Amino acid sequence: MGQMFIMGFDGTEVTPQIKSLIEDHHLGTILLTAKNLKFTAAAAQTTKLVLDLQTIAHNAGHPVPLAIGLDQENGGVNSLFDEAYIRQFPSAMGVAATGSTDMAYAIAKATGRELSAVGINWIMGPCLDVLTNVKNQPLGVRSMGDDPEEVSKFGVAFKRGYKDAGLATCGKHFPSYGNLEFLGSSLDVPIITDSLEQLSLSALVPFRNAISQGVDGMMVGGCAMSSAGVNVMHACLSEQVVDMLLRDDLGFDGVVMSECLEMEALSQNIGVGGGTVMAVNAGCDLVLLCRLFPVQQEAIKYLKLGYQDSAISAERIRKSLKRVLDLKATCTNWEKALNPTGISDLSRMQPAHTKLSSEAYNASITVVRDKDRLLPLSHILDSEEEILLLTPLVKPLPASALAKGLAAGGIISPSSHTPWGRSMSLMSGENIFREFGRSIARKRQGRLLHTSYTAHGVRPSHENLVNRAAAVIVVTADANQHLYQNGFTKHVAMICKSALSGADRREKPMVVVSVSSPYDFALDTSIGTYVCSYDFTETALQTVVEVLVGDLTPTGMLPGTVRQHQKTHHSKQHWVVESFDEERDATALDDLLQRIEQEGPVNQRSELIGCSSKTFALHNPGVEEAHYVVRNSSTRSLLGFCCTYLFKSTATAVVGAILVDPDRRKLSIGHSLHARAIRSLLHRGDVNRFQLGSRLPGVYLGIPANNQAERKQLRRWFAGIGWNTAVSRPVCSLILKNLATWTAPEQISLGVQHADFEFELVHGRVYAESIIEHVKRGSRPGVMEVYQLAVADHTSCGVIQAKRAKDGSVLGSVVLCSPGASWADALPPLKDTNDVTWAISSPVISPDVGEYSTLLQGLILLGIRQVKQQQADAVLLDYMDGDGHFDSLSVMGFNVLHNFEEICMDTFKVGLIDLQVADEKDIGDKGNRGTRHG
Repeated sequence: MGQMFIMGFDGTEVTPQIKSLIEDHHLGTILLTAKNLKFTAAAAQTTKLVLDLQTIAHNAGHPVPLAIGLDQENGGVNSLFDEAYIRQFPSAMGVAATGSTDMAYAIAKATGRELSAVGINWIMGPCLDVLTNVKNQPLGVRSMGDDPEEVSKFGVAFKRGYKDAGLATCGKHFPSYGNLEFLGSSLDVPIITDSLEQLSLSALVPFRNAISQGVDGMMVGGCAMSSAGVNVMHACLSEQVVDMLLRDDLGFDGVVMSECLEMEALSQNIGVGGGTVMAVNAGCDLVLLCRLFPVQQEAIKYLKLGYQDSAISAERIRKSLKRVLDLKATCTNWEKALNPTGISDLSRMQPAHTKLSSEAYNASITVVRDKDRLLPLSHILDSEEEILLLTPLVKPLPASALAKGLAAGGIISPSSHTPWGRSMSLMSGENIFREFGRSIARKRQGRLLHTSYTAHGVRPSHENLVNRAAAVIVVTADANQHLYQNGFTKHVAMICKSALSGADRREKPMVVVSVSSPYDFALDTSIGTYVCSYDFTETALQTVVEVLVGDLTPTGMLPGTVRQHQKTHHSKQHWVVESFDEERDATALDDLLQRIEQEGPVNQRSELIGCSSKTFALHNPGVEEAHYVVRNSSTRSLLGFCCTYLFKSTATAVVGAILVDPDRRKLSIGHSLHARAIRSLLHRGDVNRFQLGSRLPGVYLGIPANNQAERKQLRRWFAGIGWNTAVSRPVCSLILKNLATWTAPEQISLGVQHADFEFELVHGRVYAESIIEHVKRGSRPGVMEVYQLAVADHTSCGVIQAKRAKDGSVLGSVVLCSPGASWADALPPLKDTNDVTWAISSPVISPDVGEYSTLLQGLILLGIRQVKQQQADAVLLDYMDGDGHFDSLSVMGFNVLHNFEEICMDTFKVGLIDLQVADEKDIGDKGNRGTRHG
C-alpha cells in the first residue's frame, strides 16, 4: 500500500524515517522540496540524494523505481537552485508574456532535461489554473493568466516539453485555485464559489485540454466548493469532484494526487487518518503527506484499516496501483534510476540553456505603459542626476542567489512553498533589491539612492529623498495582496506630480516596476510608466535594468484579457493628412502657433516667438515646398502642421517643422504628418539627402536642444521613426542686445585691422555673379537661396565680403537683413516686437583660409557696425555651428538664443523609414512633446 502515498521529509540527506518508509512500507513516491536541497552545490547533492533513495528502494526489493517528484515552475518557485548548473527561466506568466508557445515548449524541455539529469522523474506541473479573479490570488505569476484558451495553449506546450525531456507530468490545481475566497483563519479553507457551469466554461478548460493531450497526473486541491449543486469541504476528499467531475465528466484516467493532508485546516477538521480513507474513496491514487513522520505513519495505518474494514475496496486499490505503475513506466526504469547522468550532462546543456534563459527573459519583460516616454532613462536623465529606488521589504525568492547567501549565513532557512501563500509575511529583505539598484547605477554610470518602504507608508525621509532625486523608481511585489504597497506608490506618484521643475514645468519622472503580479497597476492609468518582470530573481531584475537604461527593447505583453487593453492603449490612430491650403488654413495655423507658444515653459524663450503662417511660405523659385495639415473639418481648426522643402541647389529635402496642438498630443498626429511628408519626398527622384531642420525658414534649425529633457524625448521620438539621431550636428542661433551701448572689444578690432583682409559692403544684382560664385563653395541647404534673396532686395539687404588684399579673391561673406526685408518673415526673431532686430546670416568662408576665426569676427564686426548705424536694438546670428567658434563670438557679446541638433541622412536610409511606414508599425506616438517641433 506504500505505492499509494507520496511523501516528503526534512533534511538534505536520507533520514532514518524516510528510509523506514521505503523499506518497511514500500513507499513508492517521494516529493522533494527546497528543504531537501542544499543551497550550495545543489545539483551534485540532489543527484546523490536521489540516487541514495533509489538504491534503498532497489535493495529493499521494490519491483519498480521510486517516482520522485519536484516543484520546478521557474520564476520564484524553483525547489532546485544551482547557479552553476541549473538555469533560471521566467515564471509561467512571464513565459506567457512572451506570446510564444514555442518558447514555452523549449523552456519546459530544458527544465525537464536538467531535472532528469539529477534523477527527478516527475515534475509537479504544469500549473493550469486560470486567474478568473486576478486580485488577491496567491497563485499570482504561477498561473499563465486569466484567459482559459491562452492558459490551455501554454499549458499544453509546457506539458509537451516536460514529456519530451522524459518526465511524467502533473497538472494542478484541480478544479482551480484561480478564484478563491479567503475567510481569514488558518482553520478556514479557501472556497471556490463558482458553479460547475461557470467552472466548465472557464477554469476547467485548460484541464480538459491537458487531459486530451495526455497529461499523466492531476493534483486535486484541498479547497472547499460552495455553490448551487455542489457543497464540498475539501475537493480532494470529494467523490463528486474526483470521481464524478474529473474522471467521469472530463475523462481523466491518469494518476490523481491529493493536496497535502497535513494542511492545518484539513488535519484539524477531519484528521489525517480519516482524510486518507476519504481521499482514496474519492478517487485519489496518491495521498500527499509532506514531512511529519508520525502523521505519515498514521496515514498508512488508516489506509490499512480502511481496507481491512472494507471501507476501501480491493478494486479501488487495484486500479490506483495500476495507474501509479503505468505512470512510472513512462518516466523511469532501474537502469535509468540507478545511473543518473548528473553534472557531466548538466555541463553540456548549460551553454544552450543559458542562451535560452536570456532570450526568454528578454522577450518577457513588459512595458505596459510609458505615457510620458520616460524610457529609457538615459533619454531623460544625465548621468550626474540622481535616481531614487524605493523597494518593499519582501522575502527573497527560493530561486535566487540572495536566498542561497542568506541561508548559508544562517539568516533564513529554506522552506517549501506554502500551499495557500497566506503565511508569506514581509520580513527584512532590503538586500533583495540592493544589487538591482547597484546594477542600474553601474549601467548608467550615475548615482542612485536606494531605500525601502513598509506598511508605515511614506515617511518624511521618503519625501526628502523624492524631492532630492531627479527621477523615482518604485518597486512593487503583489500590491493587490499587500495593499500598503499600492497606497505607498500612489502617495509617491502624487508627490512626483506636484514636484514641477521650474524651467519646463514637468512632473518628476516616476517609473513603477512590478516584480511579481502584473495586475498591481495594469489597469491603473494614473501610473504613467509601468514595467512588469513577473518575478524578482536576479536574472529577471538584471533584464529590467537593461530595459530601464535602453540596452534592451522590451517586447513582452500582458497575459490574457488585459493584453487587449494594452493593445488598445498603444493602438495607433491614422489621421487624414491634407495638403496645406494657404487661403483656407493660414488663420488656423496662426492660432495653432499661438497655442503652442503659450503652452511652452515660462522661463524658456519659445522658438515660435515672431512666427506666423507667413514664416513657412517661402515662395522661392529655388525651393519646392509642400506642407501638410491634420484639421478638424467641422471647426476648421488645425490639429497638426508639417512643412517640407526641397532645395534645388543642393538637392536636399528638408522637414522644417512638425507642430501638434498641445491638447492632441500622443494621438499619432505627428506620426501621420511625418509619414505623409516622407512618402511625398521619396517620390521625387532628384533628392540626394534628407535633413531634419532648416535655416530657411529659420524656425527650427534642427531638434530643439535648449531643454535637455525635451531634447532627449525628441531624439527618441525621431529615432523611433527612422532618423539616425546618433549622427547629428549642433547648431545654434545667437543674439547680441543693447547695441546702443555696445562697443567692439579692442583686441578683436586690432586683430581685424592687422589681418590681410579687406572688407566691403555691397548691394544689388551687379555683384550677384561674384557673390554666387563664392557661395557655391557652401553646400548646405538654404545658403544659396539666402544670398539670392539678399542680392534681389538691395534696399533692405546687403552682403559683406572679405577679400584677400593681394589678389582681391573673395574669402568670406555674410548677409545683412533688416526686419523690413521681403523674406524677413522667414526669420521669426526679426518680427519680435520687443526689439528692432537685424540679422547677420549665412556666413560662407573659404576652406583654405588659415585665420578662420579672425575672418569670421571681422565680417560680423563690420555687420554690427552697419546695423548700429540703422538704430537697431539687437543683432541676430541666425545660424552658427554650435561646436566650432562660439568662444570667438561670445567675447563679442553674443549669447545663445536657441540650440538645435541638425540631422542629415542619405536617401537610402530614409527609404527604410518609408518601408516602416508601409508596414504600419506603431512608431508614431513615441514622443510626448516629440511632435511639438521638427
